[in-house]
Amino acid sequence: MFRSLKSDFAIIKERDPAARGFLEIILCYPGFQAISIHRISHKLWKYNLPIVPRLLSHITRFLTGVEIHPGARIGKGVFIDHGMGVVIGETSEIGDRCLLYQGVTLGGTGKESGKRHPTLAANVVVGAGAKVLGGIHIGTNTRIGAGSVVVKNVEANSTVVGIPGRIVHQSGVKINPLAHSALPDAEANVIKNLMDRIDHLENHIIGLQDLIEKDNKNRIKEKLLINESQSLKDKEIIDFIGNDKEEYDRKNL
Repeated sequence: MFRSLKSDFAIIKERDPAARGFLEIILCYPGFQAISIHRISHKLWKYNLPIVPRLLSHITRFLTGVEIHPGARIGKGVFIDHGMGVVIGETSEIGDRCLLYQGVTLGGTGKESGKRHPTLAANVVVGAGAKVLGGIHIGTNTRIGAGSVVVKNVEANSTVVGIPGRIVHQSGVKINPLAHSALPDAEANVIKNLMDRIDHLENHIIGLQDLIEKDNKNRIKEKLLINESQSLKDKEIIDFIGNDKEEYDRKNL
């Protein structure tokens, strides 16, 4: 347990530039405090001690804002940054050197028994407010963007963003796990592609409308010419017949 605490301390020094000393980390880092107390409550949980582990977990939540069920398994060098609002369920498993930000939930999706909470492999980073739900597996070196909701298995070396979480591979590109600004905006890319497609279709429709209008104008013009011609011919015929009719009537009277 002391080796695990040493790893937890070392990872904070490595990943948080605001950490200035041993005493500051012990007194002022709720994530470190929550994990340290959890390691004790987890030991008691494994010994099947009733009530005490859950009570210790409840007290930890009150003091730190981090709720970790005593049954959860947490590896070495895990860092919960800021920590407020983090919830880790009973059958959750967190691998070595994982990083969880505030508001993260490792929860279940129903009342099923058995393995109902997620498993995070080593070096997984879960952004602020992200929800990882169900008995799913998140592969090593995976990054989950802030606010994402993940309900399906994720293979290693992936980036997950959106609701529901969608996998965006970063093959061959080394990215700092703390560089959240480097996360791709998949939804924005899709919206942009849709807007481009809409612009293309609108331009195509406008072109077709112009052709239809030109064709209609030609038809109307042609019809007007025909009507004018027919009207002129009708007048001439009527005038001609009218003259003949008057002459015919005079002859037969």
